[in-house]
Amino acid sequence: MPMYQPFSRRRDGDVKCDVGGGGHILDLETAVKDGILGGGGGAICGGGATGEKLDLKKMIAELDSIEVPCVFICPISLEPMQDPVTLCTGQTYERSNILKWFSLGHFTCPTTMQELWDDSVTPNTTLHHLIYSWFSQKYLAVKKRSEDVQGRALELLETLKKVKGQARVQALKDLRQVVTAHDSVKKTVVDNGGVGLISSLLGRFTTHAVGSEAIGILVNLDLDSDSKTNLMQPAKVSLMVDMLNEGSVETKINCTKLIQMLMAGKDFESEIVSSLSLLVGLLRLVKDKRHPNGVLSGLGLLKMICSHESVRNSVVSIGAIPQIVELLPNLNAECLELALHILEFLITLPEGRLALKDCPNTIPNVVMLLMKVSEKITQLALSILWVVCKLAPEECAPLAIDAGLAAKLLLVIQSGCNPALKQRSAELLKLCSLNYTATIFISKCTTADDSRPSNGCLNLQVRRAVNHDFAMELGWDLNIQELMG
Repeated sequence: MPMYQPFSRRRDGDVKCDVGGGGHILDLETAVKDGILGGGGGAICGGGATGEKLDLKKMIAELDSIEVPCVFICPISLEPMQDPVTLCTGQTYERSNILKWFSLGHFTCPTTMQELWDDSVTPNTTLHHLIYSWFSQKYLAVKKRSEDVQGRALELLETLKKVKGQARVQALKDLRQVVTAHDSVKKTVVDNGGVGLISSLLGRFTTHAVGSEAIGILVNLDLDSDSKTNLMQPAKVSLMVDMLNEGSVETKINCTKLIQMLMAGKDFESEIVSSLSLLVGLLRLVKDKRHPNGVLSGLGLLKMICSHESVRNSVVSIGAIPQIVELLPNLNAECLELALHILEFLITLPEGRLALKDCPNTIPNVVMLLMKVSEKITQLALSILWVVCKLAPEECAPLAIDAGLAAKLLLVIQSGCNPALKQRSAELLKLCSLNYTATIFISKCTTADDSRPSNGCLNLQVRRAVNHDFAMELGWDLNIQELMG
């Protein structure tokens, strides 16, 4: 459908447009009646079926995502006009916007920049009526569709009470489509017992076809505490775990979301998520690089699970730490933060610290995150490196220095990071320097990080960082003038 473009606006408030194509000039009222502006045709309406006056401001706010004809848009704010007024130049604006323009000392037309020979404004009643009519028709149409889909949702809930087999799967598919497409339907489903009905379909003998659709609906609804308690029954959780391991990627993601929703309930018990099958399924999901949304969902749930101390041993026992370490170089910022939080939880255990130390890529993969993504990630990476180097300094410190840790730590100290982060960097730098003479350690600081664009620039930063006070803190006995010269 061609969009109307403004053609001319006469001083008396009548508005005309060029519809293009045929070159005919029509007035807007005729255009709305004929449906050219998307009004749906027919007479211009002033309210609902009951004759109730509709509020234009409310309609504009609720229809903010709809495409509006450009002749209804104020050239100043680029928003639909509610009180259009026309200047002597024939241009029309929202009253409040043009009055503000005048109050700033401008006596020109904002669109044409012509000087105004008359600063009065004339209400454009025709355009106001057309705007109101167009939005009324759109608003009532949307409202009617909303009422129709709510009726459809109720109809599908009744169908689910009666049908089985493939008919049940189809009814669930249809209901899921309606729920995901219309927010208004979600409350209708909840208020009419839909959560309990759909939850009752999940159990020991539920097929994955039914389970997948049912869970796809439930993750889109607001679940109260009773509903969450009902869904935490062992048979229902077992079904979710099975589908997390064997379902499609979409089903796996929905299972992680639903389990997260259950974990947020007040009656949640950590034993529910201690299943090794669940943990293994999550690791499979986060290692599947083809589906970034699955990686994010899996890491989010794994972090939530690891926040429960009683489950951490199980996570370590399935080899989660080396698998997560291997993922670090390829994760985006959001996933990186989740992964580092998981490692931070797991290294509270002796087994976790040992597993992290024994993983050959822990130090290089974590060192490269310093000063690279965000201050939060730098903080988490420092915490992990501190634990590893503290556990076995003679073994880990040389590896960390060779991976460029010293140069990165000096950059942290010189940066605008918070004081606690700088202090931790200084402590880690001191720990790593214990097995080196000052001269050798300085040389490693200035040559280890070949990934920097300019080693000369890095040398200068290092030399500036290693001042006399800092050298004394590290316990170095060196001639600072010789170092700087």
